Amino acid sequence: MFTNQDDTDNYETDPNGWLMIEQFIPRDKKIWSPFYCTGKQKEIFKYMGHDIIHEDQDFFSYMPTEDFDLIIDNPPFSCFKEVCTRLKLIDKPFIIIARSNLLLCRWFQRLFCNSLQVIIPDKRITFTHLTNPKRGYNPPFGCFYYCYKMELDNDLIFI
Repeated sequence: MFTNQDDTDNYETDPNGWLMIEQFIPRDKKIWSPFYCTGKQKEIFKYMGHDIIHEDQDFFSYMPTEDFDLIIDNPPFSCFKEVCTRLKLIDKPFIIIARSNLLLCRWFQRLFCNSLQVIIPDKRITFTHLTNPKRGYNPPFGCFYYCYKMELDNDLIFI
C-alpha cells in the first residue's frame, strides 16, 4: 500500500499513464519508484526498458542502498506536502503525478520554483485502486506530471 493512513491514496497509475510520458524518461538512468501499492509499476517500467528500484518500503524512512538517478512515481495525495518536502531534501530529479491545482500552492512554488517543469496531458490519467480491480478510474480533477531538474526542452509541455 502507499499508506495505511488513508485508503483513498491506494491508486496505481495505469500503464498508459506512464507510456504517454515515456519519451521524457531517460533510458540511461536508474529510477527509484518508492510508492509500492501492488508493485506493478516495476513491470511497466521494465517493459519500457528502464532499470528500476521498486520495493515495498516506507518512503519517509527508507533510502535504497543502490544508487539511483531519478525518482518517478504517483505519490499519495493525502501527505503530498510531506512527500514533496522529502523529495526536495533528497534533491534528485523527479517526475511525479499530482493534482493540477498543485501549481497554486504557495508551499509548492517555494520548494520548486527554480527547477520545475510541467507535462500536461491532453487527456486525464487513469488509475486503478488497490482493492477495487475496476480499471480506468479518472478522478474528478486533472493531474499533471511535475518534473524537477529533468532538463526537458521546455518548462511547459503539452502532450
